Amino acid sequence: MAARRILGISAFYHDSAACLLEDGRIVAALQEERFSRIKHDSSYPEKAIQACLGIGRCRLSDLDHVVFYEKPFSKFERLLDTYLRHAPRGWRSYLKSIPVWMKEKLWIKDLLQRRLEGPKEILFADHHESHAASAFYPSPFESAAILTVDGVGEWSTTTLGTGFANQFRLEHEIRFPHSLGLLYTAFTYYLGFKINSGEYKLMGLAPYGEPRFEDLIYEHLIQIDADGSFRLNPQYFDYETGLRMASHRFEELFGGPPRAAETPFEQRHKDLAASIQKVTEEVLLKTACHLRQISGRQNLCMAGGVALNCVANGRILRESGFDNLWIQPAAGDAGGALGAALAVWHCHLDQPRRADPLGNDSQQASLLGTAYTEEEIQATLDRHGAVYRRLNDEGLLEEAAGCLSKGGVLGWFQGRMEYGPRALGNRSILADPRGADTQERVNRRIKFRESFRPFAPAVLEDKAIDYFELDRSSPYMLLVAPVQNDRRCEVPSVTHVDGSARVQTVGRQQNPRFYALLEAFYIRTGCPVLLNTSFNIRGEPIVESPENAYQCFMRTGMDALAMGDFYLLKSDQPTGLEAGGRRPETGREEGEER
Repeated sequence: MAARRILGISAFYHDSAACLLEDGRIVAALQEERFSRIKHDSSYPEKAIQACLGIGRCRLSDLDHVVFYEKPFSKFERLLDTYLRHAPRGWRSYLKSIPVWMKEKLWIKDLLQRRLEGPKEILFADHHESHAASAFYPSPFESAAILTVDGVGEWSTTTLGTGFANQFRLEHEIRFPHSLGLLYTAFTYYLGFKINSGEYKLMGLAPYGEPRFEDLIYEHLIQIDADGSFRLNPQYFDYETGLRMASHRFEELFGGPPRAAETPFEQRHKDLAASIQKVTEEVLLKTACHLRQISGRQNLCMAGGVALNCVANGRILRESGFDNLWIQPAAGDAGGALGAALAVWHCHLDQPRRADPLGNDSQQASLLGTAYTEEEIQATLDRHGAVYRRLNDEGLLEEAAGCLSKGGVLGWFQGRMEYGPRALGNRSILADPRGADTQERVNRRIKFRESFRPFAPAVLEDKAIDYFELDRSSPYMLLVAPVQNDRRCEVPSVTHVDGSARVQTVGRQQNPRFYALLEAFYIRTGCPVLLNTSFNIRGEPIVESPENAYQCFMRTGMDALAMGDFYLLKSDQPTGLEAGGRRPETGREEGEER
């Protein structure tokens, strides 16, 4: 019997992506931004689709089903309803938005039929159902509660439900305009970060402040019930009909206009970040506790952009009463492509699902993107006249671990690219976490970003408990945990100002070569931890190809590059523009960094 193939697509709003399933197995999942080099690219994911087909060794004509991750007509209904309720306010926003919808976004089915040459069946999933499916189906659980939280889909902004075997139900929701995601984004905007991009920067800034505005937020902006349900006060926001997130009343409440990008942070800004972070944690924690009670489930699955708030996730794990937590690594809109495809396979086609008896998920370490052969890597290096050595596995690990142990910064480009916003050890920049100045040096010389930004530790899975207050694996870098008190001085460059870290545990089966590098570093230094950050610079997506990686290597202060079996030292390389030596422009908008 021929394999059945499903293509899932998310596009046109934020982080376009494509995912290919073959008989229910995830073959590939990729974000368009990695190919276009436009961060959070929302255009039709042409290159991501082609890459999925290439990895799956199939053609458009081989697709049985194509599914879009949300329902455009339902979303358009919300827009029209909102404009009509607030008319004549929002006229400028209406004139900007509606023509785009009438020209393109409403007619996605026609677009897909033209671009995909008439697939056998085109389907549409609900936005939050796509999130829920992306959280539950790849999880290791036979049964689980499900929580999705984001800005807004069609109407829902938060949903609660349950999943069992191959089916799930979303039973409760909070609807637009009441949105925890949009509340957090309003503060992102007010603090001078780019919306839908800089929310994690707000989370990183929060530990530098005190939550002294918490009561003010509760008094004026949000009303929260004991079960975590909430209502926002619309007088303080402008996202329903305006072109900004926060209204003038919001600005008056918090002492002035939004912070301009690239200007210094005042203590007030840090305190605002701490305040909204704490409020967000409390809402999520109350919601999770309520869901634990009404669902009776021991396991929780999460997705939606707010599920990337790894500080809140750590609190949910510790305090909600759930025994286990699994979060979709591509929790934002990109993950909707995967969720929609899985929903077709399990719900629409009623195909069975069995959880792994060993407790492994089916996300395949989220290493679901493109990979390059040694010949392709070598061709790129030769085209640039790069100086390199081709080493066996043992030699490569020895050189890389030696560079890191001497304080060098290493570009690490291996295997299949990650799906989701985190570099998990295949498109990473790595450094020794023991150096007191490493965080500042990597931020300044390599990432070209703000000095306060923390870095994540990657740690050998069986050594994690020795360094972090975390009693389970965290392979997707989605949980924040305290660093053990007696280890904070040992790994200062991955210990945030509040003594926490966003932990990535690395198992031998999950990513063998990255595990081997950590192990080689541990043998040399006695430290099983490396600083791990995404292989990119400010304003750019994570590198996708050998060309991207070499250009990034030459434009930054990295000391060495391990790309496949090839090892390069910066000191050996040609200089100048012909080698990609241009540094990024200064003065970029502060929210542009991943």
